[in-house]
Amino acid sequence: MQQLDFTIQIASKRSNVPAKTQFKKWAKAALRVDTEVTIRIVDAQEALELNSTYRGKDYATNVLTFSLTEAPHLMGDIIICAPVVEAEAEAQNKSLEAHYAHLTVHGMLHLCGFDHEIEPQAELMESLEITILQKLGYANPYLITEDAN
Repeated sequence: MQQLDFTIQIASKRSNVPAKTQFKKWAKAALRVDTEVTIRIVDAQEALELNSTYRGKDYATNVLTFSLTEAPHLMGDIIICAPVVEAEAEAQNKSLEAHYAHLTVHGMLHLCGFDHEIEPQAELMESLEITILQKLGYANPYLITEDAN
């Protein structure tokens, strides 16, 4: 069984961020190999600075993943921007919890080397996300419904 060494940092001023136990459960569900991960929940300014510095993009994005090592033992950081997650969940009629779960799984899969820039890889990554999230009790995150809450 894969081992997870997990740390969470809440650097956001938002009050409706899920509990550490939830993030750990979601991260564990996406494990492929032994992993040491820090998930940091940030506000828009920090997400903007990181996205600009490391990706050359001038906006706050929902999730960024920084891999420090590769298999057989992964280490890395996942940055999740709370205000972007909230806005996306509302715009997509998803529960905030389900969207955080999706982005945590998404970030963990990036840490494992999965990507969505090339179509066949995107299809594989999305398929894994859907399967993992369904096992956790969440709906397909790529289906936007009128009443997902």
